[in-house]
Amino acid sequence: MAHLWLIEDNAAYRRATERALRDASNGNDVRAFANCEEALGALQNGSRPDVVLLDVGLPGMDGIEGIGQIKQRAPDTSILVLTVFEDDDKIFRAICAGASGYLLKSEPMARILAAIAEAQAGGSPMNPRVARRVLTMFTRLAPAKKDYGLNERETQVLQLMTEGKVKKQIADQLELNPHTVDYVMRCLYRKLHVNCQAAAVSRAVKDGLFR
Repeated sequence: MAHLWLIEDNAAYRRATERALRDASNGNDVRAFANCEEALGALQNGSRPDVVLLDVGLPGMDGIEGIGQIKQRAPDTSILVLTVFEDDDKIFRAICAGASGYLLKSEPMARILAAIAEAQAGGSPMNPRVARRVLTMFTRLAPAKKDYGLNERETQVLQLMTEGKVKKQIADQLELNPHTVDYVMRCLYRKLHVNCQAAAVSRAVKDGLFR
């Protein structure tokens, strides 16, 4: 039997969602709270939910702070945001606080139930629009690749170097004269500001020149 908690301040939506969860839960334990403080009180008394659905716009302690507090007390609990908000700031803060997924209240109940099952299985269910925004956010946060001005041949040689190939193997694979490979490697070292193959490989890995 799974223990499902709902934290929602809108009484009508809370009652309707709680009823739907009970009707479809096949005997699972469902509890509803109007705010995070009530839920934290239940945790203090020893209760432990498997999955928590919570809004982020709650009175008193907001949902994002509540996520952190719940995860601190029950780290194995999966927390799914269920809200009308889909702005980047709230999404990012909720995920950083420990949310396992992010759903919108416009989702059909069938999707919410599927998300609960997915979270119980270790997944991270998200509304498709939110998922796209998350990818965009983390793409923006990813460090930009450094551009060392490598040409195509230098890039090929460096790629093979990162795969552990030595000069002869590189020459054979690229069908080049070993002296040509030696020259390309010297050009690489100069552009990467290193003086040996190991340092060149380290720089390539550190700066993410190859994904």
